[in-house]
Amino acid sequence: MLWLLFLSLPGLGGSVPSFPPVFPGLSSLTQQGGPVGAHNAPAGRWPWQVSVRRYNKELELWQHLCGGSLIHHQWVLTTAHCTQREDWAAYGLRVQVGQLRLYDHDTLTTVTKIVRHPKFNQSLSAEGGADVALLTLEAPVTLSERIGLVPLPPASLRVPERKMCWMSGWGYSSLGAPRLWPYQLQEVMVPIVGNEVCNQRYQNSSTNTGQIIKDDMLCAGSEGQDSCQGDSGGPLVCSLEGTWVQVGIVSCGYSCGHRDFPGVYARVMSFISWIRKYVPPPSGS
Repeated sequence: MLWLLFLSLPGLGGSVPSFPPVFPGLSSLTQQGGPVGAHNAPAGRWPWQVSVRRYNKELELWQHLCGGSLIHHQWVLTTAHCTQREDWAAYGLRVQVGQLRLYDHDTLTTVTKIVRHPKFNQSLSAEGGADVALLTLEAPVTLSERIGLVPLPPASLRVPERKMCWMSGWGYSSLGAPRLWPYQLQEVMVPIVGNEVCNQRYQNSSTNTGQIIKDDMLCAGSEGQDSCQGDSGGPLVCSLEGTWVQVGIVSCGYSCGHRDFPGVYARVMSFISWIRKYVPPPSGS
């Protein structure tokens, strides 16, 4: 069974487990706390990275729940499983943009609408695919050196196996690690793993002989280089012809940084037409 890569929040009824069963867990970003095998991201490298927050009554804090990416002045791309609880309405979420260190001078933006992909199955969660959602922000954000938009790829893009791409986030450094975030945004370079190879690896330790890695999923990661709990919804970007484009959204996996289980991402190319129904392309593109 796979595990989701988002954080549970104490003080919200305790009904969300730390590792909701779904996909064989996602890998992590750093060895310090953050993606597995990760290191501190320099200021301004990933200006589209956002933190999706949910209020923690016990801590009296808008606590980091998932990652996300700014794809428009007023839209954030994240995973559907980060928003799937029925009692989590849009007004209960906030987004922090342009921040390198988590909780450092927060200036939160209210979310006014959650749009989940229509094929996302709440019972199957990430395991069923279509693990993608859009968040509408109350007001457009102002772009700057610290805040920018991530370009989306053409739907026809095929990312070659073994291509090295980058994932960023504030997640844990290992599955079940203490809840001490790195605070500093972390980054890790991960190789793309072909869907056929990835599916075979997951099948080898599963009783499921069907297709575990769906066509709308993308795998990336290697031993000690992966995403982890708290990284869900964050971007996987690749440099193509000198331009960064977002090809994946951290979704799920099995363990964090395990040599046999690459991280599993929502394949952005599979959702371009759906995204464009709501989010216009940037001017001039």
